[in-house]
Amino acid sequence: MQSLDFEKPVTDLEAKIEELRHLSDGGPMNIAGEIGKLQDKVKRQLQALYGKLTPAQKVQVARHADRPHCLDYIQGGLIEDFTPLAGDRAFAEDQAIIGGLGRFRGQPCVVIGQERGNDTESRIRHNFGMAKPEGYRKAQRLMHLADRFGLPIVTLVDTAGAFPGVEAEARGQAEAIARSVEVCLQVGVPLIVTIIGEGGSGGAIALAAGDRVLMLEHAIYSVISPEGCASILWRSASHAAEAAAALRLTAQDLLQLGIIDRIIPEPLGGAQRAPQDMIARVGDAIASALNDVSGLDKKALLAARHEKFLGMGKKGLA
Repeated sequence: MQSLDFEKPVTDLEAKIEELRHLSDGGPMNIAGEIGKLQDKVKRQLQALYGKLTPAQKVQVARHADRPHCLDYIQGGLIEDFTPLAGDRAFAEDQAIIGGLGRFRGQPCVVIGQERGNDTESRIRHNFGMAKPEGYRKAQRLMHLADRFGLPIVTLVDTAGAFPGVEAEARGQAEAIARSVEVCLQVGVPLIVTIIGEGGSGGAIALAAGDRVLMLEHAIYSVISPEGCASILWRSASHAAEAAAALRLTAQDLLQLGIIDRIIPEPLGGAQRAPQDMIARVGDAIASALNDVSGLDKKALLAARHEKFLGMGKKGLA
């Protein structure tokens, strides 16, 4: 597993545990007690580290390569009978956005999410989760499909931002993102959003204007990356840690501001250390959120959604 710089005390202990296990496998030595003591120490170290993460450290955790991504959630049991649907019916298929039909705990639904990839090949194929206009137009098509058939929508947000290339701008990136936000606000079915890693800029909010916005404990959600903010304000990305603190991009800050509705606790040491546990926790949170809004008719659902977004940012500022 990839090691983060602030986790060095933990990784050193884990290396010692592996060394002891190797010695134990090679002979009659019984060192289970010593291994148990070191494992307890690892747990205490993780509790100490993850109990006081700085915003900059949370950025590192949110971007961790081993965190479960969109397809990990879908294929890991969150969605059953998933049938992917491709293309925007206008230009092309964009694999940065995964979408299709499936069942969430027996209930038919439409699921849409950004996929970053897990290795070099898949990251290139999915463009590191940075969608082009056709990706957002595919998302719009799927949301309209859900609205037509009365299916709830589940979105999984995990992107550094929309693809910034010239070709994307030429094909109407800004319009595609704005239209996706509009469709999110207009569909007459429940829309449950979960920010599972990095929620970057308009690329994230294009899938995040829902009835309930859930966020993992160590995820981030911001109008701009800390590095981008630092490059603008300080003319140097070296001030990214200061920018991360100023942006108030952590789940705890955003819950206080009323931008999100619920924080989903992560396993000790982050989602990357127990992916299946994290997938189960996300499933429980989505089920609870769907239960909150499933009894509302279309008119009440839209009115509550609009009121929610009109009131964002007012909470916690007094």
